[in-house]
Amino acid sequence: MNAKPAPVDAVRIRGSALPGLQAIAAESKRSFPRHTHDVFGIGVMDRGGQRSASGRGAVEAVRGDVITVNPGEVHDGVALGGEARAWRMLHLAPELLADCAPGFELTKPVLCDPALRLGFDRLFATVAEGADALALEQGVLQLLWAAPGALAPAPAPRMGSAALERARARIADDCVDAPTLAELAREAGLSRYQLLRGFAAAFGLPPHAWLQQCRLSRARRLIAQGRALADAAAGAGFADQSHMTRAFVRFLGFTPGAYAAARRS
Repeated sequence: MNAKPAPVDAVRIRGSALPGLQAIAAESKRSFPRHTHDVFGIGVMDRGGQRSASGRGAVEAVRGDVITVNPGEVHDGVALGGEARAWRMLHLAPELLADCAPGFELTKPVLCDPALRLGFDRLFATVAEGADALALEQGVLQLLWAAPGALAPAPAPRMGSAALERARARIADDCVDAPTLAELAREAGLSRYQLLRGFAAAFGLPPHAWLQQCRLSRARRLIAQGRALADAAAGAGFADQSHMTRAFVRFLGFTPGAYAAARRS
């Protein structure tokens, strides 16, 4: 009788505010048979290692390596030495890239690339924090710029163009219900790559960072008007009061409570 495969110790899947983007954290000794996914996968091995027969050749990945898979690519996975390995993955639906990277393909199944790993960690944390769709779209494009096989970023539009000014005004007007990057790009008549690069070049911050500053400014105005901190957080578009507090401390160096007290003194 054949032995049963070792069970998966833990698999956690988290969706996001951006349809087509999921985060997966797993730990397992299991040998996975040949299979495919209908999404792009970019991940990091956090512990142990595995051997895979990918559509781009046989490979091994160990702790710290970046691992990738293309939609429809047949691959498997065997734990090195029979020991449990742990990894995290981001699954990206192809439609997330359809308007800006047709024919996109990840060309290397395993990479030792600290910069790409850092970008992955940043986007994975953004998903875990429950960020809004604008932050996630921006993070996806920034990650793919660094990924082998990504198209070269499109040239930035001329600084100060009317299209970029319209995008900035839309963010300021809608900082509570933030527009997505795709919506901003469509209204500006640009691709998402063009908007992201052009916006940062023109205004010194990418769109989501600009959104954060708009939310901070609105929160400060509401607190100065005497609004309760929780009401100010909601009125400025923050997920909750603790989210607003983290933003105050990160960007301003003081808490909303300290700001409110100073206004009363």
